[in-house]
Amino acid sequence: MLASIFSLNVIQTALELGCIYALVALALFLSYSILNIADLSTDGCFTLGCAVACQVALTGHPFLALVAAMAAGVCSGFVTAFLQTRLGVESIMAGIIVNTGLYTINLAVMGFSSTLSLVKTDTVFSLAKTALAFTGGWYKLMLTAAVIALACVGMVGFLGTRLGLSIRATGDNAAMVRASSINPAFTITVGLCISGALTALSGGLLAQYQKSSDINVGTGMVTIALASLIIGETLVGKRTMVRRVLGVVFGSCLYRFIVAVALRFNVPAAAMKLVSALIVAIAISMPAIQNRLAFEKRKRAAQKKEAV
Repeated sequence: MLASIFSLNVIQTALELGCIYALVALALFLSYSILNIADLSTDGCFTLGCAVACQVALTGHPFLALVAAMAAGVCSGFVTAFLQTRLGVESIMAGIIVNTGLYTINLAVMGFSSTLSLVKTDTVFSLAKTALAFTGGWYKLMLTAAVIALACVGMVGFLGTRLGLSIRATGDNAAMVRASSINPAFTITVGLCISGALTALSGGLLAQYQKSSDINVGTGMVTIALASLIIGETLVGKRTMVRRVLGVVFGSCLYRFIVAVALRFNVPAAAMKLVSALIVAIAISMPAIQNRLAFEKRKRAAQKKEAV
């Protein structure tokens, strides 16, 4: 039983999907952890990336499909930022508004069809299979790992630049940033545009990975990304920016592995949402549980010292 659960195929699939979904977690890391903005447009933006990538890939340009998906994600992030910075809409409401509007836009992009198929079309993965034939069946993992590695290096490098430091400062104290002659509206816009691009890129990769797109593929994506983010921060730590970014990837892969294990135990498809909800609940409560355990440990140590 354990051999089937921890089989190479299960681990490989979990890593492949973990790397793809890590892009969404990385986007949430930028918007939620760095900018301190609750962006709820993630679900719709992910589906937008899937839809745009499918339509462009159907024309015979799978790599251009990813670029187009990122461009669409930038537009989504810009609209969300515009509502917040120029129209005074609260971040949560701005995300809800954009997410609601994206449902119709996504349907329109998909030709008002609920699904799109890429079964008979070349994808970046089918091209990678030819180019990376020497890797055997590991070509998908090689490609997804390369993409997330570039994204992580780019994120760490960007957050160390002057603009990146301004974005980090905006999340910590927008008033101080404004007093330093830095326009917080600009830094928020840049941050959300990058976040949208990463989310849509993840959607575009997933669409080509599974050779299809569905109008509801992004449902619950923000909670999954949040769980991955918190798992990574809890287990890997957040002392340095490199550790925080690597923790995002680790948390995403671990989350997908837990889901894969649940499927191996023949959990019904209808119950997977409940399993996901439990994983998210446990992940979110982990910091509080750790603090409670640390407090109890200190309490027992103090009681022993008094007894002596």
